[in-house]
Amino acid sequence: MIFPTPKLCLLAILPFAAALLLFAVPEVWPVVAVLDLLLVVAAVGDATTLPRRSGFRGRREFQPIATRGVRHRIDLVIENRSRRAHEVEVRDDVGGALESLELPTRLRLAGAARGRTSHVVMPRERGSFALETIHLRAPSRLGLWSVTHRLPVADRIEVYPALRQISRYALYARQNRMSLLGVRRTRRAGTENEFERLRDYADGDAFKAIDWRATSRRLKLTVRDFQMNQSQRVVFALDCGRMMVNHHDGLSMFDAALDASLTLAYVALQHRDEVGILCFSDRILRWMPPRGGQGQLRRMIAATHDVHPELVESRFDEALIHLGHHCRKRTLLVLLTNVIDERNTERIRRHVLPTVGRHLPLVVCLRDASLTDRIDAWERRDTRGGSPAEQAAGTHAAAAAADVLCWRRQVLADWQRAGVLTLDCLPGELTAKLVSEYLEIKARNRL
Repeated sequence: MIFPTPKLCLLAILPFAAALLLFAVPEVWPVVAVLDLLLVVAAVGDATTLPRRSGFRGRREFQPIATRGVRHRIDLVIENRSRRAHEVEVRDDVGGALESLELPTRLRLAGAARGRTSHVVMPRERGSFALETIHLRAPSRLGLWSVTHRLPVADRIEVYPALRQISRYALYARQNRMSLLGVRRTRRAGTENEFERLRDYADGDAFKAIDWRATSRRLKLTVRDFQMNQSQRVVFALDCGRMMVNHHDGLSMFDAALDASLTLAYVALQHRDEVGILCFSDRILRWMPPRGGQGQLRRMIAATHDVHPELVESRFDEALIHLGHHCRKRTLLVLLTNVIDERNTERIRRHVLPTVGRHLPLVVCLRDASLTDRIDAWERRDTRGGSPAEQAAGTHAAAAAADVLCWRRQVLADWQRAGVLTLDCLPGELTAKLVSEYLEIKARNRL
């Protein structure tokens, strides 16, 4: 695409002014014609000096895997294949979920040379994104025209979930400070016979667990931690249907469930358990059978980074039948979903309750933050402010939210009496509560 530059527009002012002079002095028309002819010749001649697209070649140099919410740098290498020097503007094909924070700078390319510039993007969503073109804008020799070329440079960038909470958990676990993350540790029941680590003494630890040699070396009371030497299974079943599309603070319920699942997968792998994951909506979207080893976490992240919730009814029957065929061994089945109506609740009850005994089901229900926000807003209301109609509307909204929360509590209580473990929490509290529940299950040998 070819565009005139401001320089050409300024040059056109002179013949335009001369043309206006013809109204007063018609005899100067030869001068006006000469000026117009000179402008046309200069413009047409300069347009022939515009660089062609075949004179440029481009490529990107970047890490193909980015993290949601973390700045990611992309280098652009532009090669000038002509003998003439060019000064070009470079723009990359980013946008949408890849927010540009720093734009590339101008490049001065000598003849038969290459230049490098870079820009920074901020991925706002998980997924796989295509980068298809690099846009170049170069001026003509006199600068009267500019041309924009689209260089076909196809790349893909994979945006993985933000897993900073995994590194935070690992750091606090090494420092025995997991309580700062809201994680509670329950003392294990029964015998433990496999050494896990040394740590500082804490109130409530048994004196027989003190390692006196390590204490004398460190001059600080040090105890030994042990763990059960059995490998168990944990499978996450993530609902990707319409119940999980709600957003709060820029994060969907599904993203919160996925982040918490991957964090708990890291914890379970540290305890030498096998973990797997199933993502489903009205069909099976992803399935990774339970396996052990740290490589399993990387495989789970790679398999689920481009999964998104859909506006469809979830098929809990198909998901649990699939698990029944592929998981014969007793498994901690963590189902992460949301319940907001009787129809959805009945589906979950009908297909989860039969798994009790064969497996250990844990149903995690994410609570919509807007429900508690309405109740909190009503409790903080100023009775002197607002019209009576507004106060009545706020009261009705708070009453409806309270009714939904009471109904959810009753549903979860019924499931607990049937032998299903339940967890009801806000998306922001999910990770800490889910890890705490897992540690308690392990400590009580319920699996």
